[in-house]
Amino acid sequence: MYVLSGWEGSAHDSKVLSDALSRSNGLKVPQGKHFLVDCGFANRHQFLAPFRGVRYHLQDFAGHCRDPKNENELFNLRHASLRNVIERIFGIFKSRFTIFKSAPPFLFKTQAELVLACAALHNFLRKECHSDEFPIEPTDESSSSSSSSIPVDEEDNFEQIYQTQNQQREDANTWRASIASAMWRDAI
Repeated sequence: MYVLSGWEGSAHDSKVLSDALSRSNGLKVPQGKHFLVDCGFANRHQFLAPFRGVRYHLQDFAGHCRDPKNENELFNLRHASLRNVIERIFGIFKSRFTIFKSAPPFLFKTQAELVLACAALHNFLRKECHSDEFPIEPTDESSSSSSSSIPVDEEDNFEQIYQTQNQQREDANTWRASIASAMWRDAI
């Protein structure tokens, strides 16, 4: 788990992400993998955002005759379902360390360090404590399929670095649309 602590709550998500990616010991996305991000982020290489202006939240799909009507809605429903799992992890973290349920009475610097210490302790307990009440789920590294990752050849790496942000966004949007189309084809 990568943790970046110390940014103000008013900082824009994309600014925090850019900072995390630019640090020498910063956030690294494994080859062929991607992270789910919310609408606070641009859809880009390795960071998959939902379609904007399309139903997204799980409650938007709850009830009779509220099923997804097209590929973008289906994509957003599945994206929201996966992000819901991620949000539950934050709930587990807050349950384990109840100090985070309210603003702790410490200096800001101490609060930032407290987050890092608790994250390290949480990760240690998850890995080493066999009686941990939150079991570690196995990961299957071989399960990444070619339809859900952006193909990157060694020869293309140099060219990718110099792509414009607009081209990167267009490529990521095309990738997301192809995922949505494949989901829709499989669902109908």
